[in-house]
Amino acid sequence: MLYWLLYQKLYPFFPPFRIFRFLTFRTAFASLTAMLIALFIGPYVIRKLRDFQIGQYIREDGPKSHQKKSGTPTMGGLLIVIAILLPTVLWSVPTNPFVWITVFSTLAFGAVGFADDYIKVVQRRSLGLTPRAKLIGQAIAAIVVAAALALLDHFKLYSTELTVPFVKSWRPDLFWHWPATIPYLWPLGFLPFAAFVLFVLMGSSNAVNLTDGLDGLAIGCTIIAAGALTVLTYVSGNVVWADYLEMQRMPMVSELTIFCGSMVGASIGFLWYNAHPAEVFMGDVGSLALGGAIGTVAIIIRQELLLPFIGGIFIIEALSVMLQVGSYKLRKKRIFKMAPLHHHFEQLGWSESKVIARFWIAALVFALCALTTLKLR
Repeated sequence: MLYWLLYQKLYPFFPPFRIFRFLTFRTAFASLTAMLIALFIGPYVIRKLRDFQIGQYIREDGPKSHQKKSGTPTMGGLLIVIAILLPTVLWSVPTNPFVWITVFSTLAFGAVGFADDYIKVVQRRSLGLTPRAKLIGQAIAAIVVAAALALLDHFKLYSTELTVPFVKSWRPDLFWHWPATIPYLWPLGFLPFAAFVLFVLMGSSNAVNLTDGLDGLAIGCTIIAAGALTVLTYVSGNVVWADYLEMQRMPMVSELTIFCGSMVGASIGFLWYNAHPAEVFMGDVGSLALGGAIGTVAIIIRQELLLPFIGGIFIIEALSVMLQVGSYKLRKKRIFKMAPLHHHFEQLGWSESKVIARFWIAALVFALCALTTLKLR
């Protein structure tokens, strides 16, 4: 909106407003706006959550040191979503379809998380949504995203070709394009792409959700992952950098740099209140929304295969739960003292602050590895 007002409408009358056409300038302002929104409305949101007695339930089989956190306001992810989406709408080009697809994904996954939190906290059902209902909600959101991207592929605004790191020449198309004479086979061609998007988005959202177990852990890792995505999105949309790095040229996706910058700023603002000892927790509404946003951006810029590096800690945390559950079902033995992995290190005697700081360091190393692949192609 501000881009439309300040550049498209007022620039002819006031030439200095031409600065608002530069993506880097708008990204910086979006990030700053998001951080300020989170910082300024944070106390109001926390106070309202306390007034409505929306407190966190702490599992009894978890670390005993966490019991003192019981009753801490949760559903603070509402603050994150507002702080991301408002600057995105203000500073991005309003006609860019990729921005609106990412906004939809963030809202849709956040809505699933909100329903889960609402049932757990307000209706006092500790398990929240049933696993099936939660997965169905995530699947519907993912399929809508896949359908929107497939439509853009049809109009040559997007490419469903997969970018494989370290391999320049091989780019398999996940959408099977049938001859125009048999259009009724279009749904069959859509299936592999939809399945891939479903896997990435559900995996990403649930991985962030599983990481959200210590004060500031998930949001700190999100800052690092969103920062890496900001760089990747910018170079993917910049013709010069895309040619130099031999990446797919997608000029329209450059506007997602503003979304990623907003995610960085909003996460920093939320960390102010979520740092140990936390004044508020993000809840599922925040973790699922952030995971869905990270996955959607990675899909749009065709860097899904870099997600294990961009969100390395998220992936490790999710794998630790899968291995723990699989091992117990098959062998009746546990691999870790407790899952997700951050609780395992707590059981080993690490303090919560030490676990958080070391996981942040590992997340930064993973993100830097992801960025180094830009030239190693």
